[in-house]
Amino acid sequence: MTWLDATAQADLVHRGEATPAELVDAAIARIEALNPRLDAVIRTRFDQARAQAAGILPGGPFRGVPILLKDLGCVVAGEVTAFGLGPLKDVAWPVTSYLAGHFLAAGFIPLGRTNVPELGTTATTEALSFPPARNPWHTGHSTGGSSGGSAAAVASGMVAVAHASDGGGSIRIPASECGLVGLKPTRGRVSQGPLTGEAWAGGLTDGALTRTVRDAAAVLDAISKRMPGEPYYAPPWPRPLSQEVGASPGRLRIGLVDRPGAEMYSDDPQCRAAVARAGRLLESLGHHVEESGPGVMFDPRFARYFNTIIAADTEALLQAFEGVLGRPVTDAEIEPRNAHYRRTGKALTAVAYLQARQWLGMWARRMADWWTKHDLLVTPTVAAPPPELGWFTAAGPEQEGGRIAGFIPYTAQFNATGQPAVSLPLHWTPAGLPVGVQLVAAYGREDLLVRVASQVEQAAPWADRHPPLEPE
Repeated sequence: MTWLDATAQADLVHRGEATPAELVDAAIARIEALNPRLDAVIRTRFDQARAQAAGILPGGPFRGVPILLKDLGCVVAGEVTAFGLGPLKDVAWPVTSYLAGHFLAAGFIPLGRTNVPELGTTATTEALSFPPARNPWHTGHSTGGSSGGSAAAVASGMVAVAHASDGGGSIRIPASECGLVGLKPTRGRVSQGPLTGEAWAGGLTDGALTRTVRDAAAVLDAISKRMPGEPYYAPPWPRPLSQEVGASPGRLRIGLVDRPGAEMYSDDPQCRAAVARAGRLLESLGHHVEESGPGVMFDPRFARYFNTIIAADTEALLQAFEGVLGRPVTDAEIEPRNAHYRRTGKALTAVAYLQARQWLGMWARRMADWWTKHDLLVTPTVAAPPPELGWFTAAGPEQEGGRIAGFIPYTAQFNATGQPAVSLPLHWTPAGLPVGVQLVAAYGREDLLVRVASQVEQAAPWADRHPPLEPE
């Protein structure tokens, strides 16, 4: 059962060929065998999971299927979620989030929480207060972030699906680095309620990391129900997303961008090779493919204003956590990166914050114009293969921000525009490290993404490719 996707596992339960208890026990055994080498899972609830599996489960589409929840957001009443922050290691939350409720109603059985970077503000999972998550393709390398623990867990076969979230690429970056499917939904598709109105100016959303396109579609079907009073509403699909798997996307107008064209960004030849291969594949499938992309995608002002939003949100979030703890969170308890965000956030005026949001809103309109003439944009997901652990901070705190920005020139733009995007595992380096390719559709068009992603998956399957890491 290790390498069956969640859809296949649910089908076994539905047909009576496996029980939820058998699925849960198999997943727990693999976590216990592999996690000491990966630190993908930082908190477990095995006894509760076994009790759930033995009891009466909701009759949802994933009844009895094990899942892991990211240790950032998606809170469950009475259970700890630390957000990668040491001071919150023992804080149990008083409510269940709307999202967690949907995972449970779908029949998933949570086994624990996955490793995250502190507050999810970087592209690698190496928090001050937790051990680093290790890439199952090569344990000396990063899993990406901020959903890095979830990615390592799914890639290593601990579970078939894990919760993930994405504020600047945090579903897609780990998907790229761990050889997975990472679908970031359209803004407003997945509720942030009830504790969060919006995060990162509407840039943050939730989803999952999976090994198959059909799982990505079916999970999003299960969690995309609206909570009354949402600040954003994504346009409804004409039919469930899972019904788009295998449907013809037609002949698409596709633009390729294989390099950011600015010195501040990394530009690895393996990432260019991944896009070139994807372009040839899409052309062979009958699509019109050309070198083209939004002219304002790499406007240098974007990073400045997007970081303004992150700084303000980081300070607001830490103030909220201080209210929960009943005491201040000191700079000594957090990483230099987040201490810098705090200082920047505190110094911001309301006018400067609103100016950043207004610039991003006008820029998003200029970005969207490209999709009036094209259906799909293809880019590398990140600018280089998975780096070694410690690389982002190796040059010191002053250089960390530059290394993060240089590594992720392609993802955060689509958090700011709210568009859906997916990372697909279409390339591996000669050293055996995964390199993902990102596909971006117009606002609300996850249906088109799923159609073309499943077409690509069928033409260049990756499901049988697994990391060389097995229980000893």
